[in-house]
Amino acid sequence: MLAFAPLHAAATVAASVVTWLAGTLDPLTGGAATAAAIVLFTIGVRLLISPLTLAQVRGERRRAALAPEVRDLQRRYADDPAKLQSELFALYRRAGASPVAGCLPALLQAPFFLVMYRLFATGDGGARLLDERLAGVPLGWHLGDGLTGPVVAVFGVLLVALLVLAWYSSRRARRAAAATGTVAGTPTEGPGAATLGRLLPLLPYATVLVALVVPLAAVLYLVTTTGWTALEQVTLRRPQPADIDGR
Repeated sequence: MLAFAPLHAAATVAASVVTWLAGTLDPLTGGAATAAAIVLFTIGVRLLISPLTLAQVRGERRRAALAPEVRDLQRRYADDPAKLQSELFALYRRAGASPVAGCLPALLQAPFFLVMYRLFATGDGGARLLDERLAGVPLGWHLGDGLTGPVVAVFGVLLVALLVLAWYSSRRARRAAAATGTVAGTPTEGPGAATLGRLLPLLPYATVLVALVVPLAAVLYLVTTTGWTALEQVTLRRPQPADIDGR
């Protein structure tokens, strides 16, 4: 059902890029060249969308700087949720801090992940890549295809890495909500905020569930992109002075 021209063309281009990277890396990485190429491909995707990530970080800092005003609005309109929501969005608009801008980097990664999934689930665009391996496990192998020693070892390491990264991202999401007084632009004290506040920190763990059903190559993509996000959080999202103007 996924066989349509744009996706096939994208898979063909991705196969060419991964194959070229694998050939370049082969003298250094040997049998793991294609796995290393997937890691580099993922890093390339993240670098491609880095301008949006920087804009996201600036928006987060602006929202953090607005936290006192957000809390003031929450006190003033505690009995009028609709008015509170309206005032919050007006405040964000004036400050140039869109509460939904942070979703763009994640949304833009989805097509690349879909292409990687198709490439190694069906071989579309590069059937030869299905024969490539990491530590003896085919990159097109799913966890449900059978549990042997190498499969348990490779998938186990990657799943543990995803769990650790999900825990870190979840903890950061809770801290960000406490710092800004909002969860995804919604007041932490408004209607439904408690439910939303519980659900959003759990979203990072969805990557672990996805990793259980996608090919090994796609799991590598997930680990790399999630690790890159954690690195961004350490380097770009360090605590800033309270008076931040977004410059």
